[in-house]
Amino acid sequence: MKLKIIITSILFLLLTNTYAQSNDNFKADIAGLLNDTEAAFVLIDCSDDSIRIYNPDLAKQRTAPCSTFKIWNTLIGLESKIISSPTEPFYTWDGVERIVPQWNKNLNLREAFQASCVPAFQSLAQEIGSKEMQAWIERLSYGDMDTSAGITTFWLPEKNRKTILISPIEQAKLIKKLISQELPFSSKNIVTLKKIMKAKETKNSAIYAKTGSGTNDTEIFVLGWYVGFIENNKKTYVFACIAKGNNIMSKDARMITENILTAEGLL
Repeated sequence: MKLKIIITSILFLLLTNTYAQSNDNFKADIAGLLNDTEAAFVLIDCSDDSIRIYNPDLAKQRTAPCSTFKIWNTLIGLESKIISSPTEPFYTWDGVERIVPQWNKNLNLREAFQASCVPAFQSLAQEIGSKEMQAWIERLSYGDMDTSAGITTFWLPEKNRKTILISPIEQAKLIKKLISQELPFSSKNIVTLKKIMKAKETKNSAIYAKTGSGTNDTEIFVLGWYVGFIENNKKTYVFACIAKGNNIMSKDARMITENILTAEGLL
């Protein structure tokens, strides 16, 4: 496994350098949309695989995926036949009061995904198991493939914990492979994922995405993700946005993404 991680890291460096050099211009003045927030944005046109990157240096930096990993946790759970539909009972609340009110009740799969219910997806990961999860991570070449922090925590940043790491470019490329059906997931399970991922719909477009937020060692939020794709007038674009800074969360990355997509005429 160590050899696989080394090889993957070398390929990652080669690929991200290529993307950085082929950075295309956006129509939008992205810097003007950020309000001084440090952020990177990756946009892939699935019709021709063209890629546009704002802030390529940050876009190729690997970071903890936080709750964006729920995309893959869900798909692996579906492929393993642990779960099967958006509306089936998925999470039984254990009675422990948690800081997010939506987590303090029983949830189906769609509800748990939309509420980003950490304990629900920790339970799913446990059912999948460490060996099976690692095999899927390697099959997907997901980031640095390091799940050594443990089956219920390897995607969640915390003090003195080394999480799995992935870059915005890698996130976007992996989503591109998913919707192009280049990954070992059934069409049925991809459709199920889309049903729970739908985040916004307008007259001409629909966004399918997952948020993610991370804290620093003092538990201040400093990281926001928004990863997914948009269907617009029969075309599909994949995106990955990361934002960093004090009191930055997923809502900030989502707002940046929607502002950029609107300015680009896609939303």
